[in-house]
Amino acid sequence: MVIGARLKTLREAKNLSQDDIEKRAGLLRCYVSRVENGHIVPSLETLEKFARALELPLYHLMFDGDKPPVMPNAAQHTKEDSLESSRSGALLMRKLLPLLAKMDQEDRNLILFLAGRVSKQGGMKAGRKLASSAAA
Repeated sequence: MVIGARLKTLREAKNLSQDDIEKRAGLLRCYVSRVENGHIVPSLETLEKFARALELPLYHLMFDGDKPPVMPNAAQHTKEDSLESSRSGALLMRKLLPLLAKMDQEDRNLILFLAGRVSKQGGMKAGRKLASSAAA
């Protein structure tokens, strides 16, 4: 995808001139022209200005075609999947929350990192081993 061509297509679809974009976005017309012709790659901040001027969400600038891509369905987590749904999980959470609140951010980040590593290695089985060893 060439972002300049996409910006030009969207601008023309809205019947706007480069002067209109200049007024709406606060960008020089010559800069708009250079972006649309592929001489300059705009920064994210500049793309936000273009999106505002075109009255479009930013993600509309980031795909080819007329329609945004279909997003894959994220895995739906139910309440039964959560740790708090079991009695032992709820007890563990009740004990952990006050301790986590006393930690500084660096220690919380370490705990999250370790939890992520455990979950990648063995899922809930490894998590249960970690919880039982922490409780001991």
